[in-house]
Amino acid sequence: MVQGTASSVGKSLIAAALCRAFTREGLKVLPFKSQNMSNNAVATSEGGEIGRAQALQATACGVEPRVDMNPVLLKPETDARSQVILLGRPYKTLSARDYRHEKAVLWEASTAALDRLRSEADLVVIEGAGSPAEINLRADEIVNMAIARYAKSPVVLVGDIDPGGVFAQFVGTLALLEPEERALVKALVINKFRGDVSLLEPGLEDLRRLTGLPLLGVVPWIRGIGLAEEDGAALETKGPSKAGGSPPGTIDIAVIRFPRISNFDDLDALSLEPGVSVRFVSRAEDLGMPHAVVLPGTKATLADLDWLRERGLDVGIQWLARLGRSVLGVCGGFQMLGQAIDDPDGVEGRPRREAGLGLLPARTVFSPGKRVASRRGTVAPGCPGTLGSVVGARVEGYEIHSGESVVSGPPLFRLEPPSAERGGRNSEGFAEARGSLELDGTWAAGGRVIGTYLHGLFDLPDFRRAWLASFGAETGPGRGQALAQAREIALDKLADAVTRALDMDELRRIVGIGDR
Repeated sequence: MVQGTASSVGKSLIAAALCRAFTREGLKVLPFKSQNMSNNAVATSEGGEIGRAQALQATACGVEPRVDMNPVLLKPETDARSQVILLGRPYKTLSARDYRHEKAVLWEASTAALDRLRSEADLVVIEGAGSPAEINLRADEIVNMAIARYAKSPVVLVGDIDPGGVFAQFVGTLALLEPEERALVKALVINKFRGDVSLLEPGLEDLRRLTGLPLLGVVPWIRGIGLAEEDGAALETKGPSKAGGSPPGTIDIAVIRFPRISNFDDLDALSLEPGVSVRFVSRAEDLGMPHAVVLPGTKATLADLDWLRERGLDVGIQWLARLGRSVLGVCGGFQMLGQAIDDPDGVEGRPRREAGLGLLPARTVFSPGKRVASRRGTVAPGCPGTLGSVVGARVEGYEIHSGESVVSGPPLFRLEPPSAERGGRNSEGFAEARGSLELDGTWAAGGRVIGTYLHGLFDLPDFRRAWLASFGAETGPGRGQALAQAREIALDKLADAVTRALDMDELRRIVGIGDR
């Protein structure tokens, strides 16, 4: 089990690296995290949703992601309330205080999921959450030492040296554990080191003496790994992105950084194209004059639409659209770009109706229920300009959204209906169906403004490159690279770097898998 001294120390990527490394050794490896808190979710083939980190770890193992890998997913709606996704399905929306009353149900589901994975795998790589030393949460936690005790799993504790204080992180964490918990910690890993490791040696000797534990190694800061961040917390560390922040001569894409931003990894594939710069903005004065502005997904469309207006970003986006700049909305961003959003049942809070930004011919109505499905299809006929040059090109991804959008304009994509074989729940009324295909999204202003529910629309290269070319990006010859291919390369690069840094023989001994 991989635990950390704090959030964002790199547990997810260390776990992914070990998943790939042990899979390459011929073991059947599966990932597991009992409880995740993230609005970056992925639709599984069963039609459920799990956190992005566990989906990436499944890819590292060479298997399809499934809901057992992340049985409890918390999707924050406010600072004190989250939607609880249990085994891939919406369960309840709970306050932090009420969440603890559901522990018995969540614990039973989590341990049963872990048991199912363990029954079919040679090795399950378990990831913890935050820190096991949060003593105020000890009685109710279901993700750190509670799982380690249940599984009788050895724990590798990861600390982040980059912000400083890593030695205190380790010693303090171990000091706050109960004796039976402390006994499960078998080794330490220092992560995100920049510089000459030899300069650490005096401290490393003291660390071994103070903790009595072996140090598996010091993992370097791995630059340009190109793997998806787990959640929006990573964006908070990047600071504000101002107008003119993109390097000169690059294609400048400004992404609205909603307070409840979700699935912003939709934009990861843009980094595969040279000369494209993506920056996240949260103030109108930082918009500037980008080539394109993107409204990504959000867990709370109406609340983030209010925020957009409070910041004056709505006016800035409308102004850019009038000037002929490209505007893209995905999922909640698509809903905002339409004419109106109606929430008669108060799905996102109090019942109300709000005007959208009026840039797309679509109206959205919220009702209880949620669409979760993996999707595939093609670019629809009739798309203008460079988008028209890729009509019929494949697209694939997934939908995770509440709300039904009625579109009165031309479609952007034609999608195959979710099938029992491919998974997904085909809830009535979520997409207009003609024959055997469903129509998704729409466009306006000659294709300069587009919207879609399809997460992952840029993962395959044809549509991505056509969209970039629609506002002047030079995409160069050839088809470009699919994001899945890039992630495979990145996972191998990550596994190589981590295994070079760690004493893998000692780790195998700790795990109990013998010499390989």
